[in-house]
Amino acid sequence: MWEKQIVKTSRGAFEIFTKGSGEPICITHLYSEFNELGNYFADVFIEEFTVYLINLKEAGNSCKVMKDEELSMRETCLDLEAIRIALGLERWSYAGHSTGGMLGLYYVTLFPSSLSKLLVGGATATNKYMDHEKSMYCPKSPLNSKLKEIFAVLKSANSTIEENRQANKEWTDLSLYNVEKREEYFSKPSSGKVVQKRLDYYSFYDLPKYDILTELTKVKVPIFVYCGRYDAQCPLYFSEEINENLIESKLYIYERSNHLPFIEEKEQFIEMVSDFKKLVLNVTN
Repeated sequence: MWEKQIVKTSRGAFEIFTKGSGEPICITHLYSEFNELGNYFADVFIEEFTVYLINLKEAGNSCKVMKDEELSMRETCLDLEAIRIALGLERWSYAGHSTGGMLGLYYVTLFPSSLSKLLVGGATATNKYMDHEKSMYCPKSPLNSKLKEIFAVLKSANSTIEENRQANKEWTDLSLYNVEKREEYFSKPSSGKVVQKRLDYYSFYDLPKYDILTELTKVKVPIFVYCGRYDAQCPLYFSEEINENLIESKLYIYERSNHLPFIEEKEQFIEMVSDFKKLVLNVTN
């Protein structure tokens, strides 16, 4: 089990789960809620890092927002900075998947001196993935109609617990390369349920104006970028785009993965994390 603590900061109190040993690394997701079970993505880092798995505002037992704008990526980055300072860390690393990766990219553009290195995957630096025909979010995608059915269930106040569980399962299945291995992949209990209030803010306010590609060209912090070859949420093109616009980065492509290579190709992913640990920031930059 992960160790739980409440960290009081200048921007509110945050629920944080800690596990592992080594240099500190921040892991979170823009609209997920975690608990003592940890998280499939975060679990991969505990052999190499001391992991701080963070519940953002409105998630778990972290503080609530006074106004909706506090749910934005920019305000969330300010929260992460406040948490780092409260923990007494001069710098920490960051790892994030999907919108957790997008948040990490935003974070490094605002506070590069607070970060030693980043690992981001299944992510994008622009909102254009929504229009890419290989993304399930695009109306041209053959997966889009099914996704809309899933979202209708999840957003309905009349859906039963079982219907919500089934919808979440189907959403995950759309993100797997080997759906037949689902039971094997998720046999271990974990956490990371959707915080609808945060997802809604991202969808309706952050996403329409999200584009930090130009800002990435100024980032000197070393970054690993990864993606599954068959990612149906943020297609590989967008990870390649991130990599091409960074000064110091390396791209890892997982040839037998969809959106979840840390589950579908776990051994190779662990090797990447070991390589990531060896990255050293050139503080003269």
